[in-house]
Amino acid sequence: MSELDAVALSRRLSTRTPSGIAEQIRDLIDAGDLPPGTRLPTVRDIAQEIGVSVGTIAQAWGILREENVVETRRRGGTRVIDAARAGKDAFRSFSEIDLLLGSPDPALLAPLEEAISTAARQPDVNVWARETMAEDLQKAAQAVFPYEPQAWLAVGGGSEGLWSAVRAAAQPGQAIAVETPFSPGFLMTARQMGLTLLPVATDDDGAVPASLRSALEEGAVAFVHTPSGAFGSGHLLTEARARELSAVLEDFAASVVEDDPLGPLAADTGASLGTMLPERTLRVQAYCRAFGVDLRTGIMGGPQEFVDKAAALRAEGLGSVSRILQHTLAALLTSKDAQRRVNVARRHYEIRKSMAVEALQEAGLKVRTGPASWSLWIEVAQEEKAALALASQGVTVDIGSTSFIEDAGHPRQQNYLRLTIAQLPEDAAHLSTLAQMISKAAAGELRPAFV
Repeated sequence: MSELDAVALSRRLSTRTPSGIAEQIRDLIDAGDLPPGTRLPTVRDIAQEIGVSVGTIAQAWGILREENVVETRRRGGTRVIDAARAGKDAFRSFSEIDLLLGSPDPALLAPLEEAISTAARQPDVNVWARETMAEDLQKAAQAVFPYEPQAWLAVGGGSEGLWSAVRAAAQPGQAIAVETPFSPGFLMTARQMGLTLLPVATDDDGAVPASLRSALEEGAVAFVHTPSGAFGSGHLLTEARARELSAVLEDFAASVVEDDPLGPLAADTGASLGTMLPERTLRVQAYCRAFGVDLRTGIMGGPQEFVDKAAALRAEGLGSVSRILQHTLAALLTSKDAQRRVNVARRHYEIRKSMAVEALQEAGLKVRTGPASWSLWIEVAQEEKAALALASQGVTVDIGSTSFIEDAGHPRQQNYLRLTIAQLPEDAAHLSTLAQMISKAAAGELRPAFV
């Protein structure tokens, strides 16, 4: 365990605010300059050295403790935490966490109290009128959207937004092109909507242009994709591939529906077709995983015609999203503290994913995932049997068939188990246990329990 003196640390700090000091300490930790176990100077020593109050340093150390970056022990001082062990004590079993749906870790959600309080004080909260989006949310949306849409619409979360966008672009009985693999919940809903689904293959760079062209030639009226590959098995849409897809779409009248289910939690959002085809691209950005499902507010932007259709589908045009919720999201999107919390959450999710991939590979398993994906795709011989064996042990994962569009002309080449990373423990021993269990299930050695 190393110890850092106040003089050495003060030379690395150029700010004097609690949040600024905390941010610079985090940067030093991320860069490896402050390895796990490093003991930080006492609050009094560092305060005296950089010329601020003891309270300022105490607040900075408090921010770092809230983020699980450091821990303070009565006689051991304040030390940098090993990120691989963060949250170890809170974990109990894999049967008590979500490996299936991709729900976020509740402990990593940004607090809502201040944003809700700000929202409740807005002067238009109880105005007896209905608009597509509150003014402050539109301003916040413009700062985080990849292109300038003709119109905006506040939607009741990412799932509702995606449904509304697809319904605005396609009617029951029509066909849509969907990159594969895709969210199983959406595929099920789209079929229930009476839509015919045509698969578009993906590789590391995004949707494959020739596959998209084939689907459009078969009559697809819209192309649905996720540039970040949030639940994909390997892709992240590159700028070069986006240009190729745009060139294909130029030959057809199909619209584009872009889904961003992770919002600010995505490690990389990928390229947007809206920057090239804004006149036909509807994009939905979700925030439930960053700020909590009860926020139930997302952003849609796109051509006026399609946004108007999407708004009209909501309770025959009479529905709207609560202004309090819209103002709350606007406050969160513009809050430095909320952004800091989101950045911390993103780092933890990246750590969990990296550690899980390493554990699975060490167990001899072949794993696929995308740069910004929350899904791990594990190759198995018989996915249903392996999933059933795991379920008998209380471990619930998905099977690959739910995320692919299959028919005689589009067979799958590989079977998979799919699990999501958000609630995984940051503990190598626990992850090794899970990996060994999956390995045995994949090999047929983990037999389903008799009941």
